[in-house]
Amino acid sequence: MTPDTVRKIRALVVDDEPLARKNVILLLGRSEGVEVIGECNSGAGAIAAIRKSRPDLVFLDVQMPECDGFDVLELLGGEIPPAIVFVTAYDRYALKAFEAGALDYLLKPFDDVRFARAIERARERIAQRTAASQKPDRIVVKSTGSVTFVKIADIDWIEAADYYACLHSGRKSFLLRRSMSELEQDLDGAKFCRIHRSAIVNLDRVRQLRFGRDGEYEVLLEDGTSLRLSRSHRKALQSRLRLQVVP
Repeated sequence: MTPDTVRKIRALVVDDEPLARKNVILLLGRSEGVEVIGECNSGAGAIAAIRKSRPDLVFLDVQMPECDGFDVLELLGGEIPPAIVFVTAYDRYALKAFEAGALDYLLKPFDDVRFARAIERARERIAQRTAASQKPDRIVVKSTGSVTFVKIADIDWIEAADYYACLHSGRKSFLLRRSMSELEQDLDGAKFCRIHRSAIVNLDRVRQLRFGRDGEYEVLLEDGTSLRLSRSHRKALQSRLRLQVVP
């Protein structure tokens, strides 16, 4: 493949300050192999733009009114682009940014050299994700004397069980030694959602959200299974189901 035919990195710039957006866009324009596909001045606008255009790289401001950079990532859930670079004037958010899955953290004001380093890191991350972007259609479950292939589309929900994960599919369940975080990487973010630290659900199986006896919301599946919806994952689930935020 020649340099002319290599697909450019598609970048989105999100910042509520026009001058800050202009500065990042200017630097991106000088970066070889990068195409700016849009800009947003709010977190809500960023979510809509990301879902519509599916950028490879997003320069995301941390502090924005109503919906900040961390809210954006939480609401996107499994739809987060391959490379997220947080941009902010405050260094106190750095640790939280990396915990949220950010690739890099640019502290304003940054110079051309630091920006170029962020772009190179983004190139590497995007190349890695592209190479591994083919999602499997089944999960291999090994047990004594047998190997079972479970179709991902048949999974109703997944439950954390100590060092294992339990796949619930109809009346059957399968135990495998993998973490919930690892399984999330194999699952299509548009079809599966984490609702609790110990539960992932197939969105096609969700029948109802209801207020439980303990004052917390529960997720009711088609087979009657009732699962607790933690507050930290509520926004993400409601966003994925295209629901208005439940107070």
